[in-house]
Amino acid sequence: MAAEKEEVADAAAAGSGSDTILLISSDGEHFNVPSAAASLSQLVSNMIEDDCTTNGVPLPNVASKVLAKVIEYCIKHAAAGEEEEKDLKSFDAEFIDVDKNMLYDLLLASNFMNIKSLLDLCCQHTANLIKGKSPEQIRKEFGIKNDFTPEEEEEIRKENTWAFE
Repeated sequence: MAAEKEEVADAAAAGSGSDTILLISSDGEHFNVPSAAASLSQLVSNMIEDDCTTNGVPLPNVASKVLAKVIEYCIKHAAAGEEEEKDLKSFDAEFIDVDKNMLYDLLLASNFMNIKSLLDLCCQHTANLIKGKSPEQIRKEFGIKNDFTPEEEEEIRKENTWAFE
């Protein structure tokens, strides 16, 4: 955890002058992030626009471990130009290769912070995890309990035959 925060702090320092935004995680950790990277979040961008960042931007729904990962993504994407799109695809593939708990937390954080490209990446990865699997396999993959009775499940299958083909 400390090593991750140091890497994020080093990347933030390298990618910025004094133009940083303070992001505050739900567990009270402080992250100074280059404005360009922080602005990938529409939530933060709106707060910058409204001049509401003097005391930092509290993110009550994002733990420091997850915020460090989000910041890593934002710094890389903010620094990349169009010519680096191939490098970004490689970065994204490696970045999103996380356990399901972190994937879930990244989904929630990217949705809360309104970072569309990260939310899209998380959703695509989730879709890839379930693609071609039966409902039973998906339940097993994500630890979802089947709370339908056999009769209810049969009715759903009849009503939505297109989804089970």
